Amino acid sequence: MKILRHPCIVKLHEVLSSQTKLYFVLEFVSGGVLFDKIVHQGRLREDEARRYFQQLIDAVAHCHSKGVYHRDLKPENLLLDSIGNLKVSDFGLSALPMQGVELLHTTCGTPNYVAPEERNLCYWS
Repeated sequence: MKILRHPCIVKLHEVLSSQTKLYFVLEFVSGGVLFDKIVHQGRLREDEARRYFQQLIDAVAHCHSKGVYHRDLKPENLLLDSIGNLKVSDFGLSALPMQGVELLHTTCGTPNYVAPEERNLCYWS
């Protein structure tokens, strides 16, 4: 995650460890979670949704340009800063493909947000 420097991605400042635990020092993002905003406010205005979507696309394109695949994008993992800009967070399921391999072969993510074709693959395999 340290290779991901982008205004729409939560910054990883430092990784610390003890013998049994890892600690991540992340940028503080004070505006809350997009999911909570949708729950409390209801439907987003079109211009607001468009701005969030553009910021999300920019962040995902940057990740992919660095070879990082988030694999768990959902409103619960999208934070808002103090002025309402979106920041992608929670790279816990992210992956870097092995050298020379173009496809990742594991399916993961939150079931309610997994594409139907992915769910069908899991069902039939």
